[in-house]
Amino acid sequence: MTMQGEMLHVFRNTPFGRESFLQSLYTSKLLSYHLRIYIPKVREFLLYFPLTVMTVELDHAFLRDPATAEAHARSLIREAGADASFFVPKQFTAETLPDIPVDFSLMTCPRTLTDLSTKIGLGYLGPKVRQLIQNAEFPVLIPTPVFKAWKQVVVFFGGSHNAGLALRVGRGIARKTGFPLKIATIGEGRSREDYLRDLESYAAREAVETGEVEWLFFEGGKLEHNLYDIPHDALLVIGAYGHGPVKEVVFGSMMERVHTILPNSMVVVGPHYAEP
Repeated sequence: MTMQGEMLHVFRNTPFGRESFLQSLYTSKLLSYHLRIYIPKVREFLLYFPLTVMTVELDHAFLRDPATAEAHARSLIREAGADASFFVPKQFTAETLPDIPVDFSLMTCPRTLTDLSTKIGLGYLGPKVRQLIQNAEFPVLIPTPVFKAWKQVVVFFGGSHNAGLALRVGRGIARKTGFPLKIATIGEGRSREDYLRDLESYAAREAVETGEVEWLFFEGGKLEHNLYDIPHDALLVIGAYGHGPVKEVVFGSMMERVHTILPNSMVVVGPHYAEP
């Protein structure tokens, strides 16, 4: 079970790292989360999830200029007025292999941890990030390369169990921030009524039918054209697994297309998400 109200950020002392950190500061403040910051001293650390132990290998950029890393982070914290503190690992599996706790409500993770940084701008999702999403009990925030404030929440909903989890997370974010919630469905071989029944099972049909929650239902057409209607200032929330478009959006070629087309930060809810 995740610890309600804490968010983890692994600090990277680079210009791109600064932008990701600004997104964490902004998001944690909106959600009233305490931000825990880990400044790595070594390239690897362990995450002990219930079903597996994950070794995270960081890019060399995460260790750049360690003498100024904390000062840079503290300066950004002061400017943001965020509730934050630094985390120093106390447990080690090996002398140079720290254990990082996993009882957080949210973790910020760039689109790639160990792959070429040039791929970030192409919407590439690195294999270690996929592994993190697959095993974490907390949602993962994948920020845009350059900090971008969000003012509303859009949940991609395709009717699967994990889409339902994403809907719960998205509704929680909208409720805590007071920002409007929208639901986006990319129809594929199913009718609107089919998706409405799915929404009903997650207690969202009435909100859609009364207009309390706007439903962006795309029936046919090219994905590139449909995604133009996704608000530019929205935080996207997507379930990591599921049938139809949700599965493709997260772990197939559509993920690259969505990330290439949309300049939005994204919260990904994995199959082992443990609702607080």
